[in-house]
This record gives sequence, C-alpha cells and structure tokens, in this order.
Amino acid sequence: MSTPYYVSPDQIRQDKEDFVRRGIAQAKEVVVLEYRDGLLMVAENPRKTIYKISEIYDRIALAAAGRIAEYEALRVAGIRESEIKGFRYYREDVTAKWLTNLYSQHMGAVAQAWDAKPLEIELLVCEVGMVGAETSSGLQGNQIYHIAFDGIYSEEEKYAVIGGRATEITEILEQHYTDGLEMSAALRLVTETFQAVEADVDTDDDYEITPHTIEVACLEQGTERRKFRRLSTEEVTDLLS
Repeated sequence: MSTPYYVSPDQIRQDKEDFVRRGIAQAKEVVVLEYRDGLLMVAENPRKTIYKISEIYDRIALAAAGRIAEYEALRVAGIRESEIKGFRYYREDVTAKWLTNLYSQHMGAVAQAWDAKPLEIELLVCEVGMVGAETSSGLQGNQIYHIAFDGIYSEEEKYAVIGGRATEITEILEQHYTDGLEMSAALRLVTETFQAVEADVDTDDDYEITPHTIEVACLEQGTERRKFRRLSTEEVTDLLS
C-alpha cells in the first residue's frame, strides 16, 4: 500500500485562501453605508434577474458578492431560520448578530473541511437600529457585519465594502464619507466611487455606472415593521439627477 502525500494544514488553508481570492477578485462590488435615515445598500449589478441585496427579516438585510448559487442558498436558509425563530419565540430575537453567527458557523465548517471546496463568497449582514437608539459609537444602533469565506466576521462602522476591488473603494470612502448624509448624497457618493474605480481599469469596454447598472436598496428607520425597501430604476434616476 502506497503512502499518501502529506500536505500541511497551513498549506491547505493558504491554497484555499488563494482559490477564494481569485474568485472574489472577479466579483462586482457591494457597498453598505449609513445615511441619515438608516442604511443604504448599493451593488454594481447590471443583471436585473439576479439580486445581490435581499431582505431577510423585519430589520435585517443581506448583501453578497461572489458565486451566485452559493450565496443564494445561504439567503434562502437565512430567511427560513429567521422565520422559524421569530415564530417560535419573539420577532425581536431575530438579530443580525444571531444570523451572522449562523452564517459564520456554516461557512467556517465548509472552509475547514479538507475535502470540500470553500464558498467563494463574502457577506454583509445588516440591521437598522430603532429610531432614537444610540450606541457608544454614535451609530444609532445600526449594525453591519462582514463575513469572510472562512466564517471569520467583523463588525464594521459607518460603511463596509465587499467584492473584487473592495480595498480601492474603501480608500475612497475613507476620504469622502461624512456622517448624516441624505440618501441622494450617499447614493451619489457610491456611484461616483464606482465610476472612479471603473475609470482606473484598462479596458476597451465603454462601461458606465448608470441607474440601469446598479442595484439599490435601503433599510429605513422610520418605516413600519418591515424596514427593507428596494429602489426602482426610476427612483434611482431621480435621486441621482
């Protein structure tokens, strides 16, 4: 019987990270940022048959970048688990932190399995705070959690970016983002950032960021129980005009 080749755990982990990075590098970006009345979510997504931003529960939304089939399965699972918990206990028990832990456990288990392909996705789990609620960071109770492919997550403040050019977009937002933006100003900031990043790409394609090439949704503090609202192309056009 032949002796199998030995590969160190560190090498396996590094190979998986490199594999996922190559996949994520091709994914269009999603930005979530805080504006005056809640959280604004904008994705570069010219395809209208696929959503990268989705409602999960009353105050919670999910934004994803990467392989569509993989994050779509997690979206459906998140809705199912949230509905079950809200029905069995209280709707207030369904929180972004709880959902983030569920996603983290599943994604981490897949990433650690030596014979399984890691999920080529990144997630942002977002929850809008109550009107008038304040935290030590002054974020009015809004929460944004960034989950990497290996299940490791972090809590972001004010804004978060996922996708292939997340680092470049984050650097621009660090320079230009200010607190208390109106929705129209926040949306213009994101679209101008997308356009600036696209302009740096050396390509022959005449690609432009327009209301038809982005997907926009928000979690609004002042609405009734369900806070999620998806903006139509006409609404986005009016906000950008």
